[in-house]
Amino acid sequence: MANVCEITGKRKLKGNRVSHANNKTIHFQQPNIRDQRIFIPELGRTVRIKVSTSALRSIDKHGGLSRYILKAKPANLSANMLKLKKEIIKKGLN
Repeated sequence: MANVCEITGKRKLKGNRVSHANNKTIHFQQPNIRDQRIFIPELGRTVRIKVSTSALRSIDKHGGLSRYILKAKPANLSANMLKLKKEIIKKGLN
């Protein structure tokens, strides 16, 4: 699970490169994944996550990681993010 975004669930895509002679070779498109440390002021601590750059833009748009996690679908979130979501809800910050 190296190249998987913990927020959106983005992972590598598999396809074929097709030559002019119609030769097919397997090709993978990797997502733009970054290791980020994001501070959550509601919990008073920093969280290390693997996140795609498009998810970082979405986090900024929603006003922080905690707000984005509360609105995200649980199917897309990783186990660590689900634990973090429960912790935020337990603190009563929603």
